[in-house]
Amino acid sequence: MAGSVGLKARRAGRLSGVDAFLWFVRIVLLVAVAWGSYKSITSGRLTAAQWRGLIVAGVSQGAVYGLVALGYTMVYGVLRFINFAHGEVFMAGSMIGFFVANGLSGTAMWVSLPFVALLIALLAAMATSTSISLVLERVAYRPLRGLPRLVPFITAVGASFFLQYAFAGLFGADSKAYPPVEVLKGGFTIAGFRFGRTQTLVIVASIVMMIGLYLFVERTKAGRAIRAVSEDQEMASLMGINVDRSIALVFAVGGAMAGGGGLLYGLTFGQVDFLSGFLVGIKAFTASVLGGIGNLAGAMVGGLVLGLIESLGPSLVLFGLGVPSAHQLQDVVAFLALVMILIFRPTGILGERLAEERA
Repeated sequence: MAGSVGLKARRAGRLSGVDAFLWFVRIVLLVAVAWGSYKSITSGRLTAAQWRGLIVAGVSQGAVYGLVALGYTMVYGVLRFINFAHGEVFMAGSMIGFFVANGLSGTAMWVSLPFVALLIALLAAMATSTSISLVLERVAYRPLRGLPRLVPFITAVGASFFLQYAFAGLFGADSKAYPPVEVLKGGFTIAGFRFGRTQTLVIVASIVMMIGLYLFVERTKAGRAIRAVSEDQEMASLMGINVDRSIALVFAVGGAMAGGGGLLYGLTFGQVDFLSGFLVGIKAFTASVLGGIGNLAGAMVGGLVLGLIESLGPSLVLFGLGVPSAHQLQDVVAFLALVMILIFRPTGILGERLAEERA
């Protein structure tokens, strides 16, 4: 009895020591962020208009991350594993979107009906990513369902490399430059914020797709079936829900969001290649964890937060701390932000959404 009490006391001591260390790290990080931000803002290095421009750029970039993060969080919500091939599903959409846009750029439609041409490219990108995502689910993941999670995880990594080099072999390893869209050149100012037309298209299209997905999951019969499967596959099957069809639908919808994000990414940054999905995929996964893995709204919020941190972080924090070449450390800032937020809130900004018995 005395030994048991002593063991509990030692465990409590270790836990309190860990908690003290985490609070120390939290305080140090908060002080560093606050001091760096204060020094950057008071230095006058950037004007108010430039700060607003960084915010708009961050929201635009974060909207793309949010679209891709939806696929990660939906698959995790249903199957409880991370589909690391999802970044390449995004890449496939961006590449096919380029070929369709490049083909249409030589037609009169590109000049006279540019938004119709972009819609065709968007639908082609979404259809391609949806098809690839469905093939992955049927060929690579469905036969492994029920096995330890490490097995489909390793399969996803292998599928990721396969898709990368399949596209490199089919379409070449060189970068593909999206054709310019005259109607998207220039911009306008709202409440002091300067919006480029491409940024506006990306933000509006992302919002429309995100709202459409939310309504689909929350208001339709198929969406209710997906939510039932995510809660308990066995019980959903007993209730007459086709579990395989619902899981395939999750992959299809997530692939469509990634394909749409791929085209918007190409329009924003101008170039794509067979490795485009690698870093974007990791950042989208980071966004889904930031918002709360398994939570649709969390993926959207996480994407926007990550985009803003990546855009503002180097100028706002690193410059104030005297870090050299701050703008070359965008990716470092993004992943440090993940660590910081998870230290303060381990379940993410909006919390991880799991069935009650698994929470």
